[in-house]
Amino acid sequence: MEVVILAAGKGTRMFSACPKVLHTIGGKPMLQRVVDTAFSIGASQVHVVIGFGADQIKDYFDDLQGGQNINWLLQEEQLGTGHAVQQAISSIDKEDPDNTVLVLCGDVPLIRASTLTQLLENSDQSSVSLLTLTTEHNHGFGRIVRDGENQVIAIIEEKDASAEQKEITEVNSGIMAIPGTRLAGWLERLDNSNEQAEYYLTDIVALAVQDGCKINTLTISDENEAQGINDKTQLAQLETHLQMTNNSELMEKGVTLRDPARVDIRGELDCGQDVEIDVNVLFEGKVTLGNNVLIGANVIIKDSTIGDGSEILPNSNIDGAKIGEKSVIGPSARIRPGTILRSRVKIGNFVETKNAVIGAGSKANHLAYIGDAEIGENCNIGAGTIFCNYDGANKHKSILGDNVFIGSNSVLVAPLSLDDNSFVAAGSTINSDVPANNLAVGRGKQRNIKGWKRPTKK
Repeated sequence: MEVVILAAGKGTRMFSACPKVLHTIGGKPMLQRVVDTAFSIGASQVHVVIGFGADQIKDYFDDLQGGQNINWLLQEEQLGTGHAVQQAISSIDKEDPDNTVLVLCGDVPLIRASTLTQLLENSDQSSVSLLTLTTEHNHGFGRIVRDGENQVIAIIEEKDASAEQKEITEVNSGIMAIPGTRLAGWLERLDNSNEQAEYYLTDIVALAVQDGCKINTLTISDENEAQGINDKTQLAQLETHLQMTNNSELMEKGVTLRDPARVDIRGELDCGQDVEIDVNVLFEGKVTLGNNVLIGANVIIKDSTIGDGSEILPNSNIDGAKIGEKSVIGPSARIRPGTILRSRVKIGNFVETKNAVIGAGSKANHLAYIGDAEIGENCNIGAGTIFCNYDGANKHKSILGDNVFIGSNSVLVAPLSLDDNSFVAAGSTINSDVPANNLAVGRGKQRNIKGWKRPTKK
């Protein structure tokens, strides 16, 4: 089974320099969703027909981690869906008698793998299988025309339909499975004698009927699954539908959502038992929440793992981090990529970490920057502490042992090592190593100047 994805359109009604199929839904470009679905159902080859913004589209997929095995085909002129599939025919195996070609649309992002699998189960080399939709909202869709015996005999595009045909509520989704050995011959017989002067792929249905092929249909009722996206309104509507679907699945698994309409999942979210998520929370990339995790309001979590029993307080931002069990983050904390927090760590308000490993039981409760650091267990980082890790050209690391105490408003100038049980006096600048059990004081000598006058405004 090979897949051809039609993705050459400009998407004029999107009013964007970005190709339509790169606009995101659920945090992922709609074309990527369709490609991922195609591979998930066992496609031996995925052919993607592109046109407008071809280089942008290929560059995006080239940058994906691990890459994608895609055969890119260019449709320089958009002369219809039939013409688009013609661009792929030279790459399709036309000799294998068992090969089926599944045609998908790059702007129909919510098509389910299970639906396509069911469609393919009814496909063979003597039939064409169509995915159809029954809807009262049939504007813009091709109509499925049946004969007196209820057999499909044609698909009529709306602009070519008669007034009677426009009343038909069974419509074409644009998705079909076609015998690979017969596709090329049908494509050669297409013509563009229609209102749009385009080569319609749907015309092969009537050709197949003429050649004695059976037309199988799988009819669905979920309009969102077959909905194509042509403008920003439709994009927003499907985004809302996707989020509510995701959130319903979470709640069915026992996750508590304080308001399902105000939680967005733009990636993959895996939750343990007794997880509670407050309002205005955004998950991006791949996120895992352990058991008994509490997520406060207005939190953003991206590509991170949160351990059992941990609490993320409101307004915190976590990106590319691993949070240990029973830790507390926030409120208003920023956890940046490369951060690893062991168990029972406390990162408080307006604390930022980056590329930092912080040991069990350690805490930084207020107003600190911890970058490029390795911190042992049960350490205290005082308010206003800054780990100076950058010299203007290179990053340097600070290493703290266990039970290290950093007084408030201190500056640690890396590279630096503070051994177990060392103590830094408040207001110190430390730029040399501190041995175990030592107190480091790095203050300038205080002077009191008599008769000093404050500046005045001129």
